[in-house]
Amino acid sequence: MAALIWLILGVALVAAEILSGDFVLVMLGVAALGAAGVSALGAGELVSAAVFAVLALGLIVGARPALKRRLTAGQDHKSGVAALLGSTAVVVSTVDAHGGRVRIGGDVWSARSLDHSVLEPGAEVTVVEIQGATAVVLGM
Repeated sequence: MAALIWLILGVALVAAEILSGDFVLVMLGVAALGAAGVSALGAGELVSAAVFAVLALGLIVGARPALKRRLTAGQDHKSGVAALLGSTAVVVSTVDAHGGRVRIGGDVWSARSLDHSVLEPGAEVTVVEIQGATAVVLGM
C-alpha cells in the first residue's frame, strides 16, 4: 500500500511541474518514484522516507542547477535582424549617405553610410542598424 501512495505522489508531483516550470516538483516527484520502487521491493516506511529524502536533496542540489543552466544557455541566441547588428559586410556597389549595396553573409542588401562617408566596392564595413530593408553601415 505504501508503494502505491509513493507512486501516486510521484506522478502527481511530476504532473504539477508542468504548471511551475521551476524543476523543483519534478525532482521531488522522481524522489517519490524512487521511494515507491524501494517500498515495492519490501523496504519499510522509514527506509522509503530516507530514500525519498536523500534522492530529493541530491536531485535538487545536484541535478536541478545543471538542468536549469543547460535549458537557459540558448536564450542569448539572436536571430533575424538582431543577428545582423555588429556583423561585417562587404561593399558590393559604392555606398554613401544616400544608398549603395553590401553583401551580408550570402545576401545583398541596400545600404547607406552612417557617417556620410563614401565606401568603395570591396571595403569591409560594420552593420550598425537595419532600417526597413536598408543596412546602415560604418566603414572599418
